[in-house]
Amino acid sequence: MADTNTETLRRTALHPLHVLYGAKLVPFAGYEMPVQFPEGVKEEHIWTRSDAGLFDVSHMGPSFLTLASGMRRDPAAHEEIAALIETLVPSDIKGLKPGQARLTVLLNAEGGILDDLIITRPYEEDRQGELYIVVNGAMKDQDWGIFETALTGKAVLTRADDGVLVALQGPKAEKVLSAYFPECAGLKFMECRRLELNGETFVVSRCGYTGEDGFEVWGRAAAGTELAGLLLDDPCVRPIGLGARDSLRLEAGLCLYGHDLAPEISPVEADLAWVIQKRRREAGDFPGAARILRELKDGPARKRVGIRPLERAPAREGTEIFVGGEAVGVVTSGGFGPSIDAPVTMGYVAAAHAAPGTKIDLMVRGKARPAEIASLPFIPARYKR
Repeated sequence: MADTNTETLRRTALHPLHVLYGAKLVPFAGYEMPVQFPEGVKEEHIWTRSDAGLFDVSHMGPSFLTLASGMRRDPAAHEEIAALIETLVPSDIKGLKPGQARLTVLLNAEGGILDDLIITRPYEEDRQGELYIVVNGAMKDQDWGIFETALTGKAVLTRADDGVLVALQGPKAEKVLSAYFPECAGLKFMECRRLELNGETFVVSRCGYTGEDGFEVWGRAAAGTELAGLLLDDPCVRPIGLGARDSLRLEAGLCLYGHDLAPEISPVEADLAWVIQKRRREAGDFPGAARILRELKDGPARKRVGIRPLERAPAREGTEIFVGGEAVGVVTSGGFGPSIDAPVTMGYVAAAHAAPGTKIDLMVRGKARPAEIASLPFIPARYKR
């Protein structure tokens, strides 16, 4: 989960807390980020599944996109801002209910994925004409540049990555967070509200990246830092690093941009066709629609799949996949799943070999290792529906 970029690294507002809790810090997406704390990745992973883990995700790209004419109470304002963003993504943003969030993908002209992102319609009546958008940290400059170029004069983008964004994940997350935001207990998966604490406004979303129930909370730097400290004072909560974040999302079958998603991969190939709702499929008015609609009709040539190595050694990114001595695909993410005490892997294979149970070989250090195609996710999601 570390990159090797030697540029001057940024630090999030929570950096002092990372140091206080003994984090091992590594370069990631241009930031100095905690990969693990003294308990270790396995213990952090298991704690998140049983209690509540707090992740610093302030390196991500939270932002607010607002009509150039400003916000207003008129629901038509939402339709206007949604129509603008729908020129870049294939999801039904117009159809979002107040306070509803939706995962989608930013597409290039060929239907390839430039990033995955979450777009939220504000719940508050007086904020219609605005969207709360969170993009991936490593891609935020690219994404924001695309928004500003495509929507110049029509909408205004306000970056919010100078604040604090934390993810509180795990079965005890609701109990912990509701002590500060009682209203959060009423939220369901992919719902969002602006909530007040000590005179400060926070954006609280019931979502996450672990397969567990949980929340992502954005606030201004000082207020967000104070909130993080309060959460970590709870005995149910421990700080969690990028290492466990990766193993948790792998078990949950969730994609990581730059690994499982890339500009040459379409949503259909990535098993993300569900982000394209019926209205958008019928209209075919999004970038790369010709390719994507063709793949929806005829099926893609390759598919993202889960893979279960049948030995203890995990298969890492770049490992070739063979069937009968023929190369049929490649691993894009791999590691060890502490919750199932076994290696977990994702990758792309030719569609003819994508059925669960298909026997394959993973070429690990020049030796074929047995594995089989598996259904995703490896651990069932526990979202609050």
